[in-house]
Amino acid sequence: MKTDVSPYLRKYFIMGSQNCECNPSKILEEAAQAGITAFQFREKGEGSLTGSAKLELGKELREICRRYQIPFIINDDIELAEALDVDGIHVGQDDQPVEMLRQAYPNKIIGLSISNSSEAADSPIHLVDYVGAGPIFSTTTKEDAKKAVGLEWIQTLRAQFPKLPIVGIGGINIENAASVLEAGADGVSVISAIAKVENIADSVRRL
Repeated sequence: MKTDVSPYLRKYFIMGSQNCECNPSKILEEAAQAGITAFQFREKGEGSLTGSAKLELGKELREICRRYQIPFIINDDIELAEALDVDGIHVGQDDQPVEMLRQAYPNKIIGLSISNSSEAADSPIHLVDYVGAGPIFSTTTKEDAKKAVGLEWIQTLRAQFPKLPIVGIGGINIENAASVLEAGADGVSVISAIAKVENIADSVRRL
């Protein structure tokens, strides 16, 4: 496992082309300039790219992250993880098993989404570098999003795992980001709060 990834979680941007109304590379470049601390390439859902188009976009976004020295994390795509030489892989409860990922990639960052106590109990927390806790607030960005679990879920996780790096996910914006940090998260992950705003620099600064 890697060293403490908490600092990377502070302003964690998640995006795929399906979240963008203009060029994804332009959005990521602006976000990187503005100070995001990690990026997750999540090309999933209606309107998302596949095959060579997905790979080409991944290469462009990967290069931007390299230039700004921002960790490039991919959402549940092992083939692209190899092709893009990613820094990390993020999975949900129904994706690739963490045990398999850790065995295959002992030195990559591995993140896991956890939404409730039973998932926490059944997950190999000791094998992951961080967890995504949520959805904290309701979100319309992810079609398969679960019911919002509230700030209490972060407080519960933090009490149970005092040293575990935690990033809040789901419905987070510049108005509620501070409450997620106050609840005990190391950072916030956002999609729309960067991908769908006019002034990206201002939004990143205020997160």
